[in-house]
Amino acid sequence: MTTILQIETATQVCSAAISQNGKTIALKEEMASNIHAGSLTLFIKSVMDTAGLKYEELDAIAVSKGPGSYTGLRIGVSTAKGLCFALDKPLIATDTLQMMAEGFATQHPENKGLICSMIDARRMEVFTAVFDQQLQHISPVEAKIIDEQSFEDLLKDQVITFIGDGAAKCAQALSHEHARFSELNFNSASNMSRLAMEAFEAAKFEDVAYFEPFYLKDFVLTTPKKK
Repeated sequence: MTTILQIETATQVCSAAISQNGKTIALKEEMASNIHAGSLTLFIKSVMDTAGLKYEELDAIAVSKGPGSYTGLRIGVSTAKGLCFALDKPLIATDTLQMMAEGFATQHPENKGLICSMIDARRMEVFTAVFDQQLQHISPVEAKIIDEQSFEDLLKDQVITFIGDGAAKCAQALSHEHARFSELNFNSASNMSRLAMEAFEAAKFEDVAYFEPFYLKDFVLTTPKKK
């Protein structure tokens, strides 16, 4: 029995889950601004208690590696690395955008088109990637400014479902007969279960000492406007 603690903090969702053999058995999450620092360890304790597990019974820690919120990713990865050091467990990193696509594909097995995961960046920019039904990359992970021509070549021939907190703001610009939009949120640690199990079986582990989140873009410090 392979038991993995899973952490997702790449967006406003703070989420922790336990999986066994690739199936989620416990989940605690909430969507709210600036709660990761104060809530993540409590959520982890909650799912451990729900699953009736001791920390030494874990086989690995999995964390959503990004792209996404700079602060959220720092909190999630730092927490995961701390647990790995303390427990002497391997670290698994999952692609946040692929994890989102996994969540959509699991809930919509009838889907025959492409899946485009989008995380809100700023203004009309998103962190995004397009996946096929087997969750293979059709387009690479990138920071993309969305306009009327975005994804034009792909939309000519097939349906694309746009998901994530960046999709809603792009709906007007991407008004195409083949464009679909999901209002559901797929930034959940529960959507990491199969991907984390596959990585564990392949022994695809990160170097705990040197692993860093995939920010995609450098952090830019801004000062608030004067009132």
